[in-house]
Amino acid sequence: MSSLTARPWAAVLVLALAPVVWFAFGDTALATMAADGPQREPLDFVYQGSFRVPHVDVLQVDGFGLDYGGTALAFNPLHNSLFMVGHDWKQLTTELAIPTELGTGTRLADWPTATVLQPLTDALEGHLFDVAANVGDKNTKIGGQFVYDGQLYLTTYVYYGAGEAHAFYRRSPSLTATGSLSAAMAVGPLAVDLYDGYMGLVPPEWRSALGGPVLIGNCCLSIISRTSYGPAVSSVDLGKLTSKAATDATALVYYPAQHPTLGNWGEPGVHPMFNGTTHITGVVFPAGTSSVLFFGKHGVGPFCYGEGAACNDPANAGKGDHAYPYAYQIWAYDAKDLALVKAGRKRPWDVLPYTVQSMHFPNNGNDNGVVGGAAYDPETHRIFVAQGFGDGVYPAIHVFTHH
Repeated sequence: MSSLTARPWAAVLVLALAPVVWFAFGDTALATMAADGPQREPLDFVYQGSFRVPHVDVLQVDGFGLDYGGTALAFNPLHNSLFMVGHDWKQLTTELAIPTELGTGTRLADWPTATVLQPLTDALEGHLFDVAANVGDKNTKIGGQFVYDGQLYLTTYVYYGAGEAHAFYRRSPSLTATGSLSAAMAVGPLAVDLYDGYMGLVPPEWRSALGGPVLIGNCCLSIISRTSYGPAVSSVDLGKLTSKAATDATALVYYPAQHPTLGNWGEPGVHPMFNGTTHITGVVFPAGTSSVLFFGKHGVGPFCYGEGAACNDPANAGKGDHAYPYAYQIWAYDAKDLALVKAGRKRPWDVLPYTVQSMHFPNNGNDNGVVGGAAYDPETHRIFVAQGFGDGVYPAIHVFTHH
C-alpha cells in the first residue's frame, strides 16, 4: 500500500458566473494515492449556482416537510427535476422542478426556490419497514433513488440492525400511480449493506468493462462490520432485478472488516480517507471522464469516541463518533482500476482513490458537513449536491458542471 502524500489541488473550480461566489475543492488534496500508470489530475468543475427547497406547508405531511431532509437525491430527465426524500422521520419522496435561473450570491434570500411537481408521498406504499430482519424494527431508511429506463428505483436499509436481502423496489415515477410498486427485489451475492444505498449511471463506453449500466453501493453504516469501511460500489443491470431470485452484481470496490485498507473504524489519530465519522451518500460517474466520484461527509480531525465535549467537538455534543472538524468530501477513483477488479486482476479492497478532496459551498451551512446525496444529468453534465442543513434545518442544492 502506498504511503499518503499531499500535494496542491491542480484544478480549482472556475467561477465564471460571479467571482465573489465560490464552490470549490480545498486548496490541498487531503490524500493522494497512486493508481496504476500516471497520476490522474482531478476534474475541472464550473459552479453554476444554487437553489433552495420549499419551506411551505404544501409540502408538509403531519407537520413534517423537507426540514431535516434532502436525502436520496435523483435526477429525473423526464421533467428536468429532482426526486428527494423529506424529513428523516417520515421518509417520504417529493419531486421538485430545478429552477431555470440559479442563485450565485452568498445570501440565501437571493436564491430561487424550487417549485413542487409532486408533493411528499410514500413512494414505497407502506413497505419501508419490510427490509428489517427483526419484525417491528422501524429504524429503516430510503438509501437511494434513481430514474432508469423510465422507472423510479428505490433502495431501503436498516439504519442500525440487520436487513433483508430484498431491499430494492421499482415503480412508476408518478408518485400517484398507486399499485405500480414492484415486490421487493434482491441483489447478490455479497451482503445487502454493500448495495442498498446510492445509485448512479455508468457511461455507455464503460459498461462492458465494469459489468453493467448502473452503479449501486452503500457504506459506513452503524454496525460497521456489516458494510464497507469506505466507498463501496458494484455494477448491475437494474432492469434484470426480480423478486424471485437475487440478481448478481459485479463488485468493483469495497473494504470489508478483514481488509480496512483506507483506515479502521476506531483507530486514534487523523485518517483522511476513512474513520468512524465517514458517511457516503452519492456516486457520480461523469460522462467523458474515467473518474468515479463518491460524495459524502468525513471528519478530518483526530478520531474520538465519546461525548462531544470530551472529544472537543462543538458541532456534535452527543455520545458517539467524533473527528472534528468535518468536511464535505469527494473520493475519486479511476475507472480503469475498477475495470481491473471486474477482470479479476485486482481485488476490490486493493483499489485506492487517486485523490480525496474537501468541498466548500458559498453558504456556511451546518458545520457537521452533511451531504444528503448527489445526482447527475448526463445530457447537460450537471452534478447536483444536496447540502444537509445548508438552509437552516432545510437542505440547499448546489449545481455544477464538469469539463
